[in-house]
Amino acid sequence: MLIPQTNTPLQKALIVCLLFVLPLAVKAQSITLANAFAHNDYRHKRPLLDAETNGYTHIEADVFLHGGKLVVAHINPYFKGKRTLENLYLAPLSAQAIKNNGRVYAGNDQSVTLMIDIKTDAKKTYAELKTLLEKYRPILSSYDTGKVIMRAVTIVLSGNKPYDIVRKEKNRLAFIDEDLRKVERDTIANVSRMASCKYSKLLKWKGNGNISEREKQRLCDYVSIAHKNGEQVRLWASPDNKVVWKEILSCGVDLINTDKLVALKDFLVAQSSPGAVN
Repeated sequence: MLIPQTNTPLQKALIVCLLFVLPLAVKAQSITLANAFAHNDYRHKRPLLDAETNGYTHIEADVFLHGGKLVVAHINPYFKGKRTLENLYLAPLSAQAIKNNGRVYAGNDQSVTLMIDIKTDAKKTYAELKTLLEKYRPILSSYDTGKVIMRAVTIVLSGNKPYDIVRKEKNRLAFIDEDLRKVERDTIANVSRMASCKYSKLLKWKGNGNISEREKQRLCDYVSIAHKNGEQVRLWASPDNKVVWKEILSCGVDLINTDKLVALKDFLVAQSSPGAVN
């Protein structure tokens, strides 16, 4: 259950901002897709909003520490000073959670995952990120002295991951995206919420003909171990086609990584597989 929070003056201001900024399309959104992951979300015409309009519950943003700001960019952050992690994601997500009584999507308790792909130095970027996340603590999932409390938004770190720092923290507002190929090693409980790897590192099959039994079993084995560790599984840079989507879902992969927001939404709705559409 997500925990509603008391509205502070800052939070009330965010609600007012939300009412003016978010389009009616998001308000009218009626489905949420548990298996949908918006890869490089910030590259869409309307970062966050396009993903939400299509019901996505997992969203990725590449982040650079530049000039003391956490800038969202694909490669070059130098001329994108206004496209910050806070402006594009944390502030609007907070406003929505406050407006919807502790939920990003009204009437749906699922925590929305914001994956932050760190592109600059892990230690320095995480230090700046921690300060920013504290500002939004009321709506963020947390790890507090051995207990995970799920709230409206869950932060997962990938890219240059500050793994050693995070695993030593007794109280934090971020989790780690584990390397799927390393899930067999002993993991620190509650450090990782997701296990990912590049599709081609596990599978050569691109949807032509049938997947080989060897490749399928290999994927299923990794998925099984990750699930025992309490981690969701994601394959990035996977072929963006329905044949591959259907096969990897059948192997237990939790998150379909895509740039084709509408196409994946339509596929998941049509599939109506358990866990795909809530």
